[in-house]
Amino acid sequence: MATFFGEVLSVYSRAVEECDEDLDENEEDEQIHREIEENREVHIEWGPEVTQSLGSGSNTLQCSDLIIAVGQNAAGFLSACVLNAESWDAVGCASLWNERSRGSSRQSSAPLPGEPACLFYRHRDNPAVLICQSTCYIAEDQLFQWTEKVFGCLQNRGLNVMVLSDSPMAEYKTSEYLYGSTIPFIRSLKSSAYKCQAFCPAVEQPNILTGLPAAVLSHCQVHQIPAVLYQCYSDVISPDSVTMETYKPALTSLSKLVKVSTVHRRLLRGGWLIMPGTQ
Repeated sequence: MATFFGEVLSVYSRAVEECDEDLDENEEDEQIHREIEENREVHIEWGPEVTQSLGSGSNTLQCSDLIIAVGQNAAGFLSACVLNAESWDAVGCASLWNERSRGSSRQSSAPLPGEPACLFYRHRDNPAVLICQSTCYIAEDQLFQWTEKVFGCLQNRGLNVMVLSDSPMAEYKTSEYLYGSTIPFIRSLKSSAYKCQAFCPAVEQPNILTGLPAAVLSHCQVHQIPAVLYQCYSDVISPDSVTMETYKPALTSLSKLVKVSTVHRRLLRGGWLIMPGTQ
């Protein structure tokens, strides 16, 4: 711009405006990020009795054994063989939202019948024994929340954990040919604090565990909690009596804790399966 010597011109700069726009965009991004985090937060909702116990001073529940079933077949096995045998009380549920578990986000509300869910049961005569049935998908970014919030409510001292987990056969890696008669089959993995003998072979390399079972076992390994995981590999994803029977050797351990149903063979083979949310 032409001007005479000595004239002072006010120079307009977009730097300040661009900086303000960046701040607005950052604030908007942070707000969106906060909303996403809130939507994906895992909420553990306990019943009145457990809530009262947690508020009594110790803030943790005395728990000797936590049995976790992940997947429809593992959950169906516990329903038929354990929950069907004696009186168990539903004492809580985990509510969460993600792309594959949209129906379990209603806080302070029990899941609808047949809806994928994560439910907690407590033995009426032995309240130190808890069962968790998880048939809903828990996203990777929600696994740490789940383990921290669930185990944060339980006393670690004297706690033992058993996990029964379903896994598709496609995820199993082996150089050997597997005959149809050998499927389904089960493998185990335990924390260093678990000193008992597993009832099946260990998971072979290079197989890895993922999802909630891996998160639970990792938590137990870090906190020196005795834990054993039994992973059932099956070519059937939907509830299947043959796959459920694969967990049957676990009854030896479970029978030491609670009464096991004497009619579990009929329940499994006859197709009478009590799935979570249908009781």
